[in-house]
Amino acid sequence: MTGGEIAALIAAIAFAVLVVFLVIVLMKVSKTVGEVSKTIKEANSSLRVITKDADNLLIEVEGLLNKSNTTLDDVNGKLGKTDPLFQAIGDLGDTVSSLNASTRNLTDRVATVTKRSAQTGVVTKVGKTALNMNRKRKDR
Repeated sequence: MTGGEIAALIAAIAFAVLVVFLVIVLMKVSKTVGEVSKTIKEANSSLRVITKDADNLLIEVEGLLNKSNTTLDDVNGKLGKTDPLFQAIGDLGDTVSSLNASTRNLTDRVATVTKRSAQTGVVTKVGKTALNMNRKRKDR
C-alpha cells in the first residue's frame, strides 16, 4: 500500500466515524424535536381550554359589573333624594343653636335683674325692719 492509499483509508475511516457521530446527534435531535412537538401540542391544547374558561369568566364578570353599575346608579339616586333631608337637619341644628344662645342671653339677663332685685329687696326689708324697731323704741 502506498502512502496515498493509506491516507485515503484514514480519510475514509475518519469520514465514517464522523458520519456515525452525525447520525447519533441527528437521532438525539430528532427525539428532542419530537418531545418539543408533543409539548407544543399539549400547550396549545391547554391554551384552548384556558381561553374558553377565560371567555366564560369574562362574560360572567361583565354581567356582574353591569349589575353593580345598575345597583350603584340606584343607590346614588336614592342618596340624592336624601340631600334635602340632611339640609333640613342642618338648618334645624343652626336654629337650635341660635335658640340656645338666645335662651342663655335671656337667662343671664333675668339672673342679673333678679340679683339686683333681690339685693334691693333685702336692703328694703332690712331698712323697714330697722325703722320699725326704731319706732317701737320711741314709743316706749
